[in-house]
Amino acid sequence: MITRTPRVALLAASLLLTGCGGGAAAVPGPAADSTAPVRTSTPAATPEASVEAAPRQLPGLGPETLAKVPSRSRQAVVVTGRGKNSPLSTVVLYERTAAGWQAGAKWPAHNALKGWSARHLAGDLRTPIGVYTLTDAGGLLRDPGTRLTYDRGPAFTSPGTGFEGEPLAGSFDYVIAINYNRRPGTTPLDWTRPLGAGRGGGIWFHVDHGGPTHGCVAIAQDHMKELLLALDPGRHPVVVMGDATSLSR
Repeated sequence: MITRTPRVALLAASLLLTGCGGGAAAVPGPAADSTAPVRTSTPAATPEASVEAAPRQLPGLGPETLAKVPSRSRQAVVVTGRGKNSPLSTVVLYERTAAGWQAGAKWPAHNALKGWSARHLAGDLRTPIGVYTLTDAGGLLRDPGTRLTYDRGPAFTSPGTGFEGEPLAGSFDYVIAINYNRRPGTTPLDWTRPLGAGRGGGIWFHVDHGGPTHGCVAIAQDHMKELLLALDPGRHPVVVMGDATSLSR
């Protein structure tokens, strides 16, 4: 087992700015200490070669969107928004096999308060449309056994209330970083924004608190755990997300 300690540890207060599409660049904290999250990873299985000849079509995706899905990806989490300005969506994990893409269960989800954007900006309260890799996870709770690199620590505490007055406690019990404007291979708490702070960041899958998000995609805790256990770095998972009309292009 590989153990790594992050070089930054963010306070819970700054997490609200960097997690779930807060968009503001966080200030790096002190060097890691005994309270910092621990990153662990396990070797991933090599995907079977026979899927190379499988059909690449994914339901609901048009040619423009499908072309952005890497040919080596064997897992695709498709998040389909109800409408361009809607905070409601559904999530389905597809696995690519020799017979083509096979769908798993369909889960209800929340996305950002104002819906979706093809050019996400910090503070716009929209979730970025696009195809992004999934490499890193973490949370307040213990690693449930995911094959993704996982950080655990108190900085994943989520105090306060959401847009509908619902408590945010437990929202970051489990998170999966969506590699939009972030550095893959780092803790979800990493503040680096390659496109600049103005393009937002901290876009995650996290536990649903019962209302719209700032920019993340939120699903029930049981479904988050199921997703964490299913994702396999060796299968090069991606998320494909946006409103239904945008994804169909």
